[in-house]
Amino acid sequence: MVSERFKNLKAYPVFSLALFGSLGLIILFLFSMGHGAYHLDLSRVLGITLNKLLGNPTFPQDINAEVVLFKLRLPRIILAILVGGALASAGAAYQCLFRNPMVAPDILGVSSGAGVGASLAIMWGLSSIAIELFAFAGGLIAVLLVMGVTRSLGPNRSLVTMILVGVVVSSLFAAFGSLIKYLSASTDNLANLVLWLMGSFAHAGDISGVGVLFFCSVLGVGTLVISGWSLNTLSFGEEEALAMGVDVFRLRILVIFASTLLTASSVALCGLIGWVGLIVPHLVRFLVGPNFTVLLPLSYLIGALFTLCADILVRLLLPGEMPVGIVTSIIGAPLFIYILWRSHSAWH
Repeated sequence: MVSERFKNLKAYPVFSLALFGSLGLIILFLFSMGHGAYHLDLSRVLGITLNKLLGNPTFPQDINAEVVLFKLRLPRIILAILVGGALASAGAAYQCLFRNPMVAPDILGVSSGAGVGASLAIMWGLSSIAIELFAFAGGLIAVLLVMGVTRSLGPNRSLVTMILVGVVVSSLFAAFGSLIKYLSASTDNLANLVLWLMGSFAHAGDISGVGVLFFCSVLGVGTLVISGWSLNTLSFGEEEALAMGVDVFRLRILVIFASTLLTASSVALCGLIGWVGLIVPHLVRFLVGPNFTVLLPLSYLIGALFTLCADILVRLLLPGEMPVGIVTSIIGAPLFIYILWRSHSAWH
């Protein structure tokens, strides 16, 4: 039955979108490596990279350029790619799990909950590992609270009800976040906390933070890939999925764990970057259809492309660096309205 539903997959421009996304990501990666306050042309970027890889300099050495490329720009670029892919993958998983294109980590309160947890760790001056754990705990508490309140409303609850509960829980955690900022006013961490809450890749740090997010991404995305076929069967409804041998309860736990891990690890490192988890999966689904085994990798790819493009904009358009979360909101909100106008009847 699943194969019959998705047998027309070839009619969708899967290959075109994958090719466009891959080429676009490579071009933006190279462009971002060379452009910024310290400009480097492509030949110098490639030459310095070859020197680093070969070990024996075949091009004139430039210590300042090496520091800019490998200590500042490369970790930031990789972080932007990983964060965009993680948030888009989490959004795609939530939308498939709850069978609603309006569901996203932002709306279900996961981002706000993770933000509160990470804010507490930052205010108390805890380590980066503690920030990750606090962010994961906050995001998990938020989504479990949404599901618990929705379930308590009775058997006739709808997905719209769950989304409304998610909005309320998200607002509640946002209020807690504001309270933490108020309590941090007398500490030295307030400026860092405010900038972090707006979402930024400016403080990507060394490659160790990127390594943590890479590990979380492999674990989270890997879990979602394994669950891809089961999520497709769930699109027919719980009863049909159970009849096909899918453990729906276990599936939900796995998907929620993986999606929360992806969201929380991104929030812990970069702050709140909105709209990526909502608009990117929605756009990809509009282009290639609902098959999660295709939707997940393409959402990851386009999400990475989207956030890297936003990061380039904040670094080049203004003399002072604007938080990337502001740019994703400015781009995402009107684009999402346009997609809704074009595809209001595409989701079934």
